[in-house]
Amino acid sequence: MTAHVFVDETKERGLIVAAVVVPAADLAAARRVTRDLILPGQRRIHFHKERDDRRRQIIDRFLALPAHVVIFDAKAHRNARGAREACLVSLVDHSAKIGAVRLVLERDDSTFRADQRLLFEQVRKCGVDGALRYDQLRAHEECLLAIPDAVAWCWAKGGRWRDSIRRMISESRPV
Repeated sequence: MTAHVFVDETKERGLIVAAVVVPAADLAAARRVTRDLILPGQRRIHFHKERDDRRRQIIDRFLALPAHVVIFDAKAHRNARGAREACLVSLVDHSAKIGAVRLVLERDDSTFRADQRLLFEQVRKCGVDGALRYDQLRAHEECLLAIPDAVAWCWAKGGRWRDSIRRMISESRPV
């Protein structure tokens, strides 16, 4: 299975990274579903700004997609930089193991250069240079970044919100 991996994070209760794996054959349909959820006047879906009833609607649509999620949980790390590096290393390793062809992270200007350097090194260490492309994009540049945004928010919130997306989660790994 050729797949693309879409990644976002939350730092609400320690660093949690959600990696959504979408089979390449299902990308167009997943983008169509996601774009249909963007309301007039919105550039993108930003899950934490949505009302609860809208959150439930979005989650229901995402649950129907042929996608699964791996959660990388770095809450045990004491510093933010170490947590982020551990997540990125694990993320590239996982993407290489599943044969992903593209890794898309939501761009964070404050970590962009460090992330680029680490991604460059890790892709080579995993032996997927030329096989795994990675991009750091703004959320409005790739609508599928809305999925990990929603999943990370729900996972960090816990309780009923975590339960609502649990079917999408294939694995939760401490890093």
